[in-house]
Amino acid sequence: MKKILILLMITIVVASCRISLNAGDAGNAKSISVAFFPNNASLVQPTLSQSFTEDLRNFFQTQSPLELTAKNGDLRIEGAITDYRVSPVGIGSNTAASNRLTITVNVTFTNTLDSEKDFEQSFSRFADFPASSNLVSIETDLIREINQQLAQDIFNKALINW
Repeated sequence: MKKILILLMITIVVASCRISLNAGDAGNAKSISVAFFPNNASLVQPTLSQSFTEDLRNFFQTQSPLELTAKNGDLRIEGAITDYRVSPVGIGSNTAASNRLTITVNVTFTNTLDSEKDFEQSFSRFADFPASSNLVSIETDLIREINQQLAQDIFNKALINW
C-alpha cells in the first residue's frame, strides 16, 4: 500500500510538471512576422538576403511556439544586411594565413503587445577560414553558419532579453 501511495504521488508530481523544449518567452504573443532583409552592404552576395531571411524565419519557427505570418505579427522583425566583408586575420610569412567572413545586420524588433521590449540593434558575426581556401567553394557553408549565429543572437535579444 505504501509503495502504491508513493508511486501515485510521483505520478501526480510528474504529471503536474510542464516541460517546454522551446526557449524564450513570447509573453502573450501568438504570431511573429519576419520581413525580407535587403542587402545594403557595399559588397553584395546575391543569395544572402534570401538565405538570411529564411534562416531567421526558420529559427523562430523551430525555437518558439509562435506562428509565422507574412506580416502584422504580434512580434515583428525587420531590418537590413548592412555589411558583408572578407578580411585577413592571421598573418604568417607576410601573407594572410586565414581570412574572416563577417556579416552584420541591423534589426528592428517591435512587440505590439509590450512596447518596452522593442529594440533596434546591429548584430555582427563572423567565421574564419584558411586563406588557401577558395571562398566561392566554402561560402555557402560559412553563410549558413553565420546566419545561424545571427538568428540565435536575435532570438536571444527578442525573446530572452539577453
